[in-house]
Amino acid sequence: MDGEGFGELLQQAEQLAAETEAVSELPHVERNLQEIQQAGERLRSRTLTRTPHDAADVKASILLGSRGLDIFHISQRLETLSAATTFEPLEPVKDTDIQGFLKNERDNALLSAIEESRRRTFLLAEEYHRESMLVQWEQVKQRVLHTLLGAGEDALDFNQDVEPSFVSEVTIPGRSALDSVEVAYARQIYIFNEKIVNGHIHPNLGDLCASVAESLDDKNVSDMWLMVKQMTDVLLVPAKDTLKSRTSVEMQMAFVRQALNVLENSYKNYTMVTVFGNLHQAQLGGVPGTYQLVRSFLNIKLPGPLPGMQDGEVEGHPVWAVIYYCLRCGDLNAAMQVVNRVQHQLGDFKTWFQEYMNSPDRRLCPTSENKLRLHYRRVLRNSADPYKRAVYCLIGKCDINDNHGEVADKTEDYLWLKLNQVCFDDDGSSSPQDRLTLPQLQKQLLEDYGESHFSASQQPFLYFQVLFLTAQFEAAVAFLFRVERLRCHAVHVALVLYELRLLLKSSGQSAQLLSQEPGDPPMIRHLNFIRLLMLYTRKFESTDPREALQYFYFLRNEKDSQGENMFMRCVSELVIESREFDMLLGRLEKDGSRKPGVIDKFAGDTRAIISKVALEAENKGLFEEAVKLYELAKNPDKVLELMNRLLSPVIAQVSAPQSNKERLKNTAVAIAERYRCQGIAGEKGVDSTFYLLLDLMTFFDEYHAGHVDRAYDIMERLKLLPLSQESVEERVAAFRNFSDEVRHNLSEVLLATMNILFTQYKRLKGAPAGTPGRAQRSLEDRDVQLRSQARALITFAGMIPYNMAGDTNARLVQMELLMN
Repeated sequence: MDGEGFGELLQQAEQLAAETEAVSELPHVERNLQEIQQAGERLRSRTLTRTPHDAADVKASILLGSRGLDIFHISQRLETLSAATTFEPLEPVKDTDIQGFLKNERDNALLSAIEESRRRTFLLAEEYHRESMLVQWEQVKQRVLHTLLGAGEDALDFNQDVEPSFVSEVTIPGRSALDSVEVAYARQIYIFNEKIVNGHIHPNLGDLCASVAESLDDKNVSDMWLMVKQMTDVLLVPAKDTLKSRTSVEMQMAFVRQALNVLENSYKNYTMVTVFGNLHQAQLGGVPGTYQLVRSFLNIKLPGPLPGMQDGEVEGHPVWAVIYYCLRCGDLNAAMQVVNRVQHQLGDFKTWFQEYMNSPDRRLCPTSENKLRLHYRRVLRNSADPYKRAVYCLIGKCDINDNHGEVADKTEDYLWLKLNQVCFDDDGSSSPQDRLTLPQLQKQLLEDYGESHFSASQQPFLYFQVLFLTAQFEAAVAFLFRVERLRCHAVHVALVLYELRLLLKSSGQSAQLLSQEPGDPPMIRHLNFIRLLMLYTRKFESTDPREALQYFYFLRNEKDSQGENMFMRCVSELVIESREFDMLLGRLEKDGSRKPGVIDKFAGDTRAIISKVALEAENKGLFEEAVKLYELAKNPDKVLELMNRLLSPVIAQVSAPQSNKERLKNTAVAIAERYRCQGIAGEKGVDSTFYLLLDLMTFFDEYHAGHVDRAYDIMERLKLLPLSQESVEERVAAFRNFSDEVRHNLSEVLLATMNILFTQYKRLKGAPAGTPGRAQRSLEDRDVQLRSQARALITFAGMIPYNMAGDTNARLVQMELLMN
């Protein structure tokens, strides 16, 4: 009877303990009765006569005690370490106290080491934090700069007169963001890249882009590409050092020659159009040639004699006007023909002109040039004949401040005159104010006059021509890029220059679209080529990733400030932005083989690019996409690691069609089947965790479906939890090897398993009475076994070094008590 009373009392105590744990989490006290009595007397005496300080101690004891800390022992330890709170050296002791002296020295040494370590740690942490912030800020700056499509030096000048955008009017929402002109250019870029990646001879990108202009039926665009082709036809072998090549005298002379040819051919075509458009007035006849063309042109332009023409006429036209227009059309022989006809009227000019015509660089010798300049200053400076003054200034490269507005009334004429006066050698025969260098002419056009002088917003092609013909390629491209409807032309001009190695690129990606760099010669500008392409492709990379990839291929040899390959970086951003993983990077077939993507023809080692994109997706939290990419890159360790991270939060959830768990489960099962068929395995710990999570997911599916016996069999085979008292120690030891993904679900696994045992117990109790003896004994044995298993689960939950959810233990105990 006494035994039954004690057992009932014990059962009530355990039930009370379970209810207490369910209400609040109090610390477990392990003391005998005498210690409990002494502690109680101490607390009672202090509570009866307590001061405000004592009350604070009591509250502190309760607070810290709820977390398992003993304030009495802690206060004693803090008192012994009071000196360590400031890490200052201890006070010296008396010299006679040897033991105290040694202890003090030891403590001082320890405190010094601690203080030095603390100081180094803080300095190192600050340095790491600063570097991290700088990297992040650099990335933010680049994203902001790439977003500002109005890039360049005037990007934030909202008052400038910029042409309106017409692109949005022709794009189709939800489909391609490219207009017809951009599509035509993109097709030529595709043809160009196909030749390169297939190992064929590099085609001429300028010719491919010029063919687009022919289909547009736009004279301005056609003339622009004709000018670009002629200006860039100066090299046989691409330069290794673009800056050195561009600033060499030979290259600059070649640029000036090509620019003069462009302007002279253009003017000759203009005269032909004028003449053939007015044949009756022009009275074209005689031997075909430039002379007859100029004579007929002057019949239209100068129909009668002009005042101030003092040196006679040629077939009714002032001689100097005929010479000037022959020179303007680029035909020196025709001009010489005129000089020979009236040589008796021109004095020494014939000799000077013959020397000028026979000179390879169109330059008189210093002696002749000085004589001509002296004659000009004494006799011709104030001449009333504007054509004569212009011809002398061309031949002698003198009077560079005279713009000759009477004859050069158009921008092309002014530019032709000034390019003819450019000097490249400094022989000391002329003063600096009488010499016009190419950098001086560039500065005059770009900075002194600028866009407003040339009405660039109304005539963008004209200003582009002015800059391009004076070898300011980067400034010309940057200007044209700011005009929305002409942006595509600017980008492809830059690509042509880049392929010919004539483009001066910025050294840093964060630089402005057009910038100067320290140590450069005057008027040298650099174009941020990387930024130019990224700004252009940003418009259509989400709708036309294939076309964007073609442009990114030009960056395959470029690197950013961190040394990262820009092609790989742009591809990774493109894939993440467009989400076209299968199309761009390929996809994995059911048999484990990889179907190639668009990227395969651009890169031999696609695994490196796919791994880069996968890492980028992982860093952005796109774990499911990263799993597919890592599998494409044949990295099973990362595949299983990320799958474990994805599966862990959902394995205990109720599965439903189209749910997050169902999708992840299907993905995981497909990976598991593929890896087992191919014999692929990851790192041992990650691999075992993955398959264990899959088994646990099956366990919960059976559990939620009400198949408790099947779920019990799964848990028994997994050997994750102890189902007998003898296996508790073994399971506790094995628990230390489980990963966090498994431990995270331990509370749910324990509760589900206990619930299964409780369900089986209730079913056992509900068995009909009066069963045969052997069956009755079997039921009793099963009853004892279920109770023992429940007790084993509670013991296991209390022994494992892991903090589970707050009410897990209480719920376990409650169910176990209900089984008694």
